[in-house]
Amino acid sequence: MSARILVVDDIEANVKLLEARLTAEYYEVLTASDGPTALALAASEKPDIVLLDVMMPGMDGFEVCRRLKDDPITRHIPVVLVTALDGRSDRITGLEAGADEFLTKPIDDVMLFARVRSLTRLKQVLDELRAREASGRRIGVIAGAAARLGGTGGRVLVLDDNERQAQRLMAELSIEHRPVAETDPEKAHMTARGPVDLIVVNATARGFDGLRFAANIRSDEATRHLPILAIVDPDERHRLVKALEIGVNDILTKPIDPQEMAARARTQIRRKRYTDFLRDNLDHSLELAVTDQLTGLHNRRYMEGQLGALVKRAMLGGDPVSALMIDIDHFKKINDNFGHDIGDEVLREFAVRLASNVRAIDLPCRYGGEEFTVIMPGARLQDAERVAERIRLHVAGSPFRVSGGELLTVTISIGVSSTSGEGDTPEMLLKRADEAVYEAKAAGRNRVIARAA
Repeated sequence: MSARILVVDDIEANVKLLEARLTAEYYEVLTASDGPTALALAASEKPDIVLLDVMMPGMDGFEVCRRLKDDPITRHIPVVLVTALDGRSDRITGLEAGADEFLTKPIDDVMLFARVRSLTRLKQVLDELRAREASGRRIGVIAGAAARLGGTGGRVLVLDDNERQAQRLMAELSIEHRPVAETDPEKAHMTARGPVDLIVVNATARGFDGLRFAANIRSDEATRHLPILAIVDPDERHRLVKALEIGVNDILTKPIDPQEMAARARTQIRRKRYTDFLRDNLDHSLELAVTDQLTGLHNRRYMEGQLGALVKRAMLGGDPVSALMIDIDHFKKINDNFGHDIGDEVLREFAVRLASNVRAIDLPCRYGGEEFTVIMPGARLQDAERVAERIRLHVAGSPFRVSGGELLTVTISIGVSSTSGEGDTPEMLLKRADEAVYEAKAAGRNRVIARAA
């Protein structure tokens, strides 16, 4: 898994050493020797990871990290702070500035590459979601961008069989979050399927395999996107690396520092909320892409995709498919006499009556303008004709109440067709239904005409 990595250090020898190590592992490397250059490169080149030295003249690494995380263009890029310092206060400062990890010099290659691989996977998921969201904004189905999402008030699941440690974790986490504790991994897995923002798991537990639990979370479609913070012993290097390989998002080493845990938890929860925002926007954009915004029914594009598959199945010996083509009679007069706002109200009310008079498996759609269609899987011509007559009676049977208390009498003309014989196509099916609509209009409107193949 390759990636573009920006290495930032004011000492050229350090830059060359890291560049050589990363290039040998087939990573593409960009370099900068000061904070302003790093910020400009991050914004223009959009690397996958930033390896950032803390001790630099002028603008130090903490300030560079803060600025990267404050800029909407670069805040999603993972930042690993690299320093010769190993003090607690510097580690906390780095994490609170938004850093994703804090490595000390001399850099352990195994840990470095494990971290790079882990953060690269995360960045690729974020990039895909952000690209899809940007596409949705460009075509107008997503409005606005994400606000700065906070990392407090999260729902945290703690899995630990060490009672004293679990109590300390709960006490510290409850300052900012809403934690719940479990000692049984099976019960914890079930809890994780509910509303959870972060899982904290003791990877050194005696009563269960914490890494096996993390792997199960990642393999379950319902939980695979949940961030996991694993507690490990710093001397168990193989366990730490394995945790990152199986998809643990972050590591907390013993002895547990409350402030460090709080900073790492905030980072993970904030990132989850951002990815949730992107996924929700993506789901919303997909829904909008196949939905008519005025009526809430599916649109013509979605209908045509579904109809093609149903007709193909029918031609291969499957159940027949019927189609209703519906036109609101004299709709232009409604717009001309009462205005387009009233016309829109009529369309919305008609959509409600249409949807409430078809079967659960049927597909009512707005075809365009005042034309609607219903695709009816498994329905023969006579069955579809009965449903069409029910819709017609429901529309004509009671007037439409619109703004101002006005009551409008609305009628519809419906054409019905059904698949029949080999060689039928979606276009032929809809054309027969459309021709039947014209017959209904020519015969006086407010009626149903069925046309066999």
